[in-house]
Amino acid sequence: MTSPRETPVDWYYEDFAVGQSFRTQGRTITEADLVTFAGWSWDTNPVHTDVEHSAQGRFGRPIAHGLLGLSVALGLVSRLGVFEKCSVALLGIDGWRFERPVLVGDTLHCTVDVTGVRTTSKGDAGILERRLALVNQHGEVVQRGDIGLMVSLRPGGR
Repeated sequence: MTSPRETPVDWYYEDFAVGQSFRTQGRTITEADLVTFAGWSWDTNPVHTDVEHSAQGRFGRPIAHGLLGLSVALGLVSRLGVFEKCSVALLGIDGWRFERPVLVGDTLHCTVDVTGVRTTSKGDAGILERRLALVNQHGEVVQRGDIGLMVSLRPGGR
């Protein structure tokens, strides 16, 4: 795994290689996160927002919205600083799976593995294929999938 201290200040396509792995810092999910996400997404499903209803359900308490987990994963990856300056466009989210519930009090981190690198057909940008895993404090993968990213080439390079 590469730590932020080992990373270049500015990353470009040329700095990435298949097999690189990164691990983000952790972030604890709060009740405020669920309430805020429900408010701006309009997803007020009782499984997320109703303690009494959730107490009778499969998990015994409210669970985080699946897309809240995905959003947290992308935010944590952003904070790495590795992809921020070189990002051109998110290309897609493939095979995203919700493996386990995310609960209030869970502390999550994200791992990112570079699984593919290539230039665009025009040769004016790079494409990174990345496998992300959102992991809880018990080391359990709660969400995972592949997220492609178009990135800038090094100025004056290729």
